[in-house]
Parts: sequence; C-alpha cells; structure tokens
Amino acid sequence: MDIYQHAVDLVQALPVIENWPEMLSLYKRAAEKRPHGWDLPLAGAAVLKQGREAALCGVAALGCLQIAIILVDDILDEDPKGEYRKIGAGQAANLAAAFQAAGLQVIEVHTGSSQIRHTALSALNQMLARTAYGQYLDAHNPASEEAYWQVVEAKSVPYYQTALQLGTILAGGTPAQRRSVAEFGALYGEMIQIHDDLKDTMMTPANADWLQGRMPLPILFAHLVDHPERAAFEDLRQNISAPGALEEAQKILVRCGAVSYCLEQLIQRYQRGQQLLARISLPDIEPLTLLLDDSMEPVRGVFETLGVEADAQLLGASS
Repeated sequence: MDIYQHAVDLVQALPVIENWPEMLSLYKRAAEKRPHGWDLPLAGAAVLKQGREAALCGVAALGCLQIAIILVDDILDEDPKGEYRKIGAGQAANLAAAFQAAGLQVIEVHTGSSQIRHTALSALNQMLARTAYGQYLDAHNPASEEAYWQVVEAKSVPYYQTALQLGTILAGGTPAQRRSVAEFGALYGEMIQIHDDLKDTMMTPANADWLQGRMPLPILFAHLVDHPERAAFEDLRQNISAPGALEEAQKILVRCGAVSYCLEQLIQRYQRGQQLLARISLPDIEPLTLLLDDSMEPVRGVFETLGVEADAQLLGASS
C-alpha cells in the first residue's frame, strides 16, 4: 500500500476538502513529495507490533497539519518560495486554518474508539498550540543560544514528538508507552532541527536564513563565539549576496567550529537516544532504533559537500 496515496484517499472525502479543489490540489502536491514526518505515526504504532491500519489515518492527519504549519511559517519567514507568494498571505492563512480543521476531522471520522479519538485530538491540539507559540518566538529571531533552544523546544519538537506518539495512541498504547515514545520523539525532533539548520546554512545559493539575517544554529555559533574571523563573518553575513560572500562565510562556519558544534550536539542526542531505548519497555524498539540511526546519515552529506572524511570528523566531534 502506498501510504501517501492512501492519505489522499482519506482526505479528499472530508467535508472541508471535497468542495475545495485548490485545497485538495495542494495536499496532493505535498503527498507526491513523500515528505518525511507524515509516516511517523506508523513507527509509533510499530513499537506495539499492532495497529498499523488504525495509524494510517494519523498519516493523513499529520499531512494536513504539516501543510498548515508550513503555510503560516512561510508567511512569517517571508520565504520567497512560499505558497503565499502565489495566492497572497490572506488566502494562505485561510488555507492553513482549513488544513488544521481537516487534520482533526480525519481523526474524528476514522477513529472508532471514543477514548482513543479524544486522546489523539487532545495531543494534536496541544501540538498545534505549542507550534504556534514556537513560530511566534522564532519570528523574533532569537539571538542567544538559550533562546534558540527555547524555539526548538516550542516549534520543532512538538510536531515530531506528537507524530510518533499519535501512532502509539491510535494503536491503543498505554499511557506509559505513549510517554516513552513521546520522550524519544522530543530528542528526535531536536536532531531533525539541527540537521535542517546545517543543511540550510551549507546549501547554495543562499537561502532565506542568510538573506534575512536569521540565526540557525551554525550562524548563531559563529555570531556569538569569540573567534579570529568573527568580524569578517559578520561583514560577510551583512553582504551575503555579494560575489563569493556565501562561500567564504560557509568556510568560516567550518573553520570556527560552528559545524563541529552542531555535529557534537547531534551526537550527544544520539547517545541519549541510545540510552533511552536501552531502558524503556516497549514490545519492539527496532522502529525507533532505525529512526535514530537514520537521523545520523545526513551528517555524511555535509562532509561530502565539504570534501572531508565523515567518520573521522564524527569521532572527533564526540571525543
């Protein structure tokens, strides 16, 4: 079964979508990209060795809610590729509200147990509220490491934490099992955010983080830490569109230790994840183990871009 096509099938019959072709078209376009995150409810159910069918509606719901979050986030970030550039900020915000409603409707329509339905809807509502607050904090461009991690906790962690937990809820997990999966999901969400920050800052051409003077973790490190090229980095950051500025700024991120710091943060969380999985009691921890191991793979891509041996650098960062 193609879970993304199945998600489209579940969503397109919802009352909020069936008469709104633009909304369905946007959902289909998103599903065609097979986005990471939509499928996490299946991993959350797999830890119980049951409930895959029940968790499939979680895939459809998470897709709706992720689209809603991205629609708003792109407006707040003034992302040049955001959907609002095509249809206007007002229409995009209205679509976001509709997709939030659709995500909750999927659970209402396709969850048989009233208790499970209530628990799932409560978790999703909490996730939406926390994420909205995180987007508010992020819009103020945190300029300290403490503020950065507050944004990650509020904006990035809730989606991944709830996505995994949702599958455990829909599969009939106990409160203790749901808490264990949620604890793992929080670590996983932090790792995803660090990966995104590394990818965004090292890609070419310069993305919105560089162009708008934002502070993802590598840039924040180079901005705050006292290093010999700090002044040069700030000059480059202020003129990032100048020829050669991005390339040199990215080289400084490597030389000043910003990239190594991000890798160290990833490895610390990887080790904490291993410790967590060693002590929690679940019927099958392999789905979470696979997620944890896979979360380290993108690090290799960073070093391939830089032309550096990945394994040696990883060992150095963890020592």
